[in-house]
Amino acid sequence: MEATMKKGKILSSLPAEKYDYNLLIFGGESGGLTLAKEAAALGQRVLILDPLTPSSKGIKFKGPNVSGCDVSVLKKLLHQAALLGQSLKDAPTYGWKLQQPVPHSWSELTDALQQRVKTLSFELRQELRSRNITYLHTHAELQDPHTVQATDAKGEQTSHTAETIVIATGDRPHYPDIPGAREHCITCDDLFSLPYSPGRTLVVGGTGEALEAAGWLLGLGLDVSIMQPSFPLKAYDQKVVKKIEDHMYVQGVDFLHGYMLTKVEQIKAGSPGKLKVTALSSGGDEAYEDQFNTVLLAIGRDACTNDIGLEKAGVQLNQRTGKMAVNTEDQTGVAHIYAIGAAEQGRQAHSGLSMQAGRLLAQRLYGGKDTKCDYSSVPTMLFTPMEYAACGLTEETACQKFGDSNIEVFHSHYWPQEWTLPRRNKNSCYAKVICHISDNQRVLGVHVLGPSAGEIIHGFATALRCALTKDQLDATVGLHPMCAEVLTNLTLTQRETEAMLVKGNC
Repeated sequence: MEATMKKGKILSSLPAEKYDYNLLIFGGESGGLTLAKEAAALGQRVLILDPLTPSSKGIKFKGPNVSGCDVSVLKKLLHQAALLGQSLKDAPTYGWKLQQPVPHSWSELTDALQQRVKTLSFELRQELRSRNITYLHTHAELQDPHTVQATDAKGEQTSHTAETIVIATGDRPHYPDIPGAREHCITCDDLFSLPYSPGRTLVVGGTGEALEAAGWLLGLGLDVSIMQPSFPLKAYDQKVVKKIEDHMYVQGVDFLHGYMLTKVEQIKAGSPGKLKVTALSSGGDEAYEDQFNTVLLAIGRDACTNDIGLEKAGVQLNQRTGKMAVNTEDQTGVAHIYAIGAAEQGRQAHSGLSMQAGRLLAQRLYGGKDTKCDYSSVPTMLFTPMEYAACGLTEETACQKFGDSNIEVFHSHYWPQEWTLPRRNKNSCYAKVICHISDNQRVLGVHVLGPSAGEIIHGFATALRCALTKDQLDATVGLHPMCAEVLTNLTLTQRETEAMLVKGNC
């Protein structure tokens, strides 16, 4: 059964009524769920088949959306728990008389997180039911381009046909091929429901997830080390990443740069137990050994696509990552099969972007519209101890694209008013705006490192899409004394700062 494309619409070899469903979605990733709800609102028959792959520790996700939006929710809640730890330290300077030390209950935190997951999952199931969307918690595998076989927990099989198929399976943590990784290590997916405090923890990885996890554990009072390659977070602005690391180092995180994990051995069982870690320097000439209660892997994530029969439908995958190439319509090489979110090759993958892509795909397929998801100037953020939010190009990418001489970077440290009484570090918070000199100082990127950075960046993301210039930014009236006003008062350029450093005036 072949399908062809015409102006972005599906032309199937069978009329739509001959299929069980107009739309079948693999997975409960947030973009797929948004797509399902939008398509149902447009009168389509929709089926979601969600395997909800358990973690390697056997922790099973028991409802839709855990692989997508819920993970973002859990990350923010764990980040908030860590921020509250810092607030407790600041509280005495605001007159609060706290009994010291203030204890923290790890089990109560994770219980609350899991209760939030259950609530969100229940609410989502209710919403899907109210929209007449069929949701099945089951493994599914394509048998041919339009037919899927589903196998439930009891081994019972059912067959379903659909005119259009969308892959929205989300992703799961990647494990290195070293002794003890799967047997003794955990991931962030496990952290949200870990029944005991992880104790002294080694976080392995140069990803944003690694810095986030280390920050959460640090904020909860735990001893944390990070083992990472020499150049972490390559997709983010490297000068800002260095500031994040400097802040975390001052706060007590131990960084092990340039080491590769080679073995993890259990030397004592328990909750937590004790693990022996062996690593080797990137040059291979220096060994490292130490003991930790927990090793948390955050070295990247792989798309959950390797066992759903895509090859039977003619869809080609990147064998290393499990991702698939798509065009601007989010189509794979097979006309009626689409991919969104973590399953797409070469695109950012976060919940907000996936939800936007899913909504627009439904409108193109069933709503008579042709708007495509714009993957440029997408805001992003990290829930590190000092929040980092950005939109547009990094300094490195801007210079590579337009040349160093055509780029001007305006920047400044700033001191939030709420930090003044506890006398927190004046030079931790930072903002930079990257401009294209020959294009009327058009703003190419905005980067904010500080409290509520994610909230700040939203409005500037819209402004970048409207071709914001530096003059327009300067003409914006800032709210005083709010953190975001720093972006309306940037006068010092990075070139000037570097010149002052050379002269010894800074």
